[in-house]
Amino acid sequence: MTAPDAPSTPAAVVDEFLRLIMLPDPVAARRYTAPGLAIRFTGGRAMADPTECTAFNKGRYAWVKKRIERTETVSAIQVHGAQAGASATPADPEETVVYSLGTLYGEWPDGTPFEGNRYVDRYVVKHGLITHMDVWNDSAEWLMVRAGLATL
Repeated sequence: MTAPDAPSTPAAVVDEFLRLIMLPDPVAARRYTAPGLAIRFTGGRAMADPTECTAFNKGRYAWVKKRIERTETVSAIQVHGAQAGASATPADPEETVVYSLGTLYGEWPDGTPFEGNRYVDRYVVKHGLITHMDVWNDSAEWLMVRAGLATL
């Protein structure tokens, strides 16, 4: 099953999902996700729906956007082959891993602007839908600096 009018490649699926979720329009973004979506956000926070990502971002930022620098794809066979071993899970030839890399920009809750906050997102796309999403960025480090607890 694929999303209606789905983009033609896994990378395009992820790019369109990100465009929608950063509007933010998590309900529209949801049409690019599979039932049972597993999201692991910064800090290992487990989520299951794009609306949870938007709610989390509303608490952390006044607003935030992604400046996508590049999108990379790796077939599941390549990923599983790189991790081959006695306990390796067989690759699913229908899965593609998509990485979105770039920087975040926006405003902190107090209105202070920021930009250049690095991010890496990892998505698993199967049959044109996102099944897994992992999010990493430097926001926690930046917040520690703002609190006087660290330096960059």
